[in-house]
Amino acid sequence: MATMSALKDVLSSFMLLELWKGMALTGRHFLAKNITIQFPEEKTPLSPRFRGLHALRRYENGEERCIACKLCEAVCPAMAITIESDLRADGTRRTTRYDIDLAKCIFCGFCEESCPVDSIVETHHFEYHGEKRGDLYFTKDMLLAVGDRYEAEIAERRKADAKYR
Repeated sequence: MATMSALKDVLSSFMLLELWKGMALTGRHFLAKNITIQFPEEKTPLSPRFRGLHALRRYENGEERCIACKLCEAVCPAMAITIESDLRADGTRRTTRYDIDLAKCIFCGFCEESCPVDSIVETHHFEYHGEKRGDLYFTKDMLLAVGDRYEAEIAERRKADAKYR
């Protein structure tokens, strides 16, 4: 039995059986349609659960939504969020500092899920970069600017997501 297996192995290697199998596989896929995406011009569809760049949202009257409850800071497993708050003259609490270090962030979405007023969201934008570590440190003003820029898209996505909740 062992000699039969050894003979089969010798014949297989002598006839270059593995090489021919590999060439046949290559030949089958050689003329197939390419599936390569030309990225800047062509975009692949994103999953509805994709989490990208963070944004802080505002109400329709222009006031920021964040009430400085600090739930997002408490729930963040990477400790990437830093919040400082102060009381305003009318007795409401608002943030004086809201920073996210995207170099630490693991994009888990816990901050978004924990927010009671839907203030912090993760957009579907992934085309951002930083050349230095400090470039990925987003302050409150930067996050509000991202929210202002993509508010229409965020609101539309929130409306569509509400159907499934």
